[in-house]
Amino acid sequence: MAAKDNRTSGQPQRVADHVAIIMDGNGRWATERGWPRLVGHRKGAERVKQIVRCAPDLGISWLTLYAFSTENWKRSTEEVLGLMSIFARYIEREADRLAAEGVRMRFIGDRSRLDPKLRSLMAGIETRTAPLKRLNLTIAINYGGRDELVRAAARLALDVAAGRLHPDDVDEAELTARLDTAGIPDPDLVIRTSGETRTSNFLPWQAAYAEYEFTQTMWPDFLPAELARIVGSFGQRERRFGAAQGA
Repeated sequence: MAAKDNRTSGQPQRVADHVAIIMDGNGRWATERGWPRLVGHRKGAERVKQIVRCAPDLGISWLTLYAFSTENWKRSTEEVLGLMSIFARYIEREADRLAAEGVRMRFIGDRSRLDPKLRSLMAGIETRTAPLKRLNLTIAINYGGRDELVRAAARLALDVAAGRLHPDDVDEAELTARLDTAGIPDPDLVIRTSGETRTSNFLPWQAAYAEYEFTQTMWPDFLPAELARIVGSFGQRERRFGAAQGA
């Protein structure tokens, strides 16, 4: 049986309320042009501004961006330090605009390895934008899905050992409540740029039922028009979550 086409079935188009993006290809984009990799990362930061600005107009209420993974520490010291500088500069320069546009910003990942100044900037903008609701922007820095699950499991174990939680009460909800993303809905759509078709340890628990889109476009070239096209395509998909087709 052919998949149902919502465009002709009379059903309303589905909205990608939460979009998560693996922003890949910055370094290759620069290398292909004979430029240092950090040039690509700076260009990628500029693209973040555009995507954040257009997201609410596309019906996106939650936007999660994968900025730096736990594996990215393997890159050269120059590139890592450059990326950390770009992150700090983005927070400093965009704080006023994000607040003015109603964007709540928060971060997920293990902060313990980050520079104290960067951690302070992160905490400051989280506090400043906490009341805002137009767009919930989450940035994953030093984030790895397996690392997140291990840390959540450790929190569960501590609560059980302390008698705050009975072992029989450990379930999906209890684990979810101890993830970095506690209070954030699961993504509806995950996009990866640059042509790679891996999920790269990004939100493995949360994205269990997400739709995926892999695009050849490298992140510095990922325009709002392409995001609009992908979100529109998502709206035509039938998401069954294990139910029978057409149910």
